[in-house]
Amino acid sequence: MSEFVLQCLQYYGAAAGTVAALIVSLDLGRRWTGAGFVIFVTSSITLIAWGFLSGEAEGIGVQNMVLFVINCLGVWRYLLSKRPRQNA
Repeated sequence: MSEFVLQCLQYYGAAAGTVAALIVSLDLGRRWTGAGFVIFVTSSITLIAWGFLSGEAEGIGVQNMVLFVINCLGVWRYLLSKRPRQNA
């Protein structure tokens, strides 16, 4: 795989994760938080690909496999689930 493609994957994953964290941390409501989790999902997919294709970052790939599942739960909870969110 070309070095340029690997760099694009790496930097998109990092940038998307940063933007998603900002959106979720602002707590702007269910739709915005759900959108943040969708962005987290794209970040995880990208970093899984980068981690295993680069050959030097398998740990990041494995970590993002777990984060992918967690982020999918966030998408389910904030965008797809009809059950109202309970305040703690």
